[in-house]
Amino acid sequence: MVEFQAPHLDAVFHALSDPTRRAMLHRLTDGQRSVSELATPFNMSLAGASKHIKVLEGAGLVRRHVQGRTHMCQLEAARLAEAQEWLRTYERFWTSRLEDLEEILREEDRATAQAAGKLPEKPSTPENTSRRQK
Repeated sequence: MVEFQAPHLDAVFHALSDPTRRAMLHRLTDGQRSVSELATPFNMSLAGASKHIKVLEGAGLVRRHVQGRTHMCQLEAARLAEAQEWLRTYERFWTSRLEDLEEILREEDRATAQAAGKLPEKPSTPENTSRRQK
């Protein structure tokens, strides 16, 4: 179970709050990249890209290692899974609420149709249908 008060969860959402960092993470889904490769689409300096990467590293989303003189970055997706689990709680909540709303709207549609004389009193169910066919 995910700890909902975990400081690393705050760091993950902070890191994901910036579109540049989200784009960098997305580029890392294809494999490791150098800091220079991550900086290129944003027309930013290596120092600017490095600051973004440090935030991602601090959140545990990226691991950086040095190959010669090149700093390579790799996606670490475990913390994203923790954030997704935290979000799933709210997904289940909203799914349940939307299912309730859907049922209320269907009931209203049935009541409106019955009032207009378009539907029988009871909605058709497989049991009612099989009884009528006998």
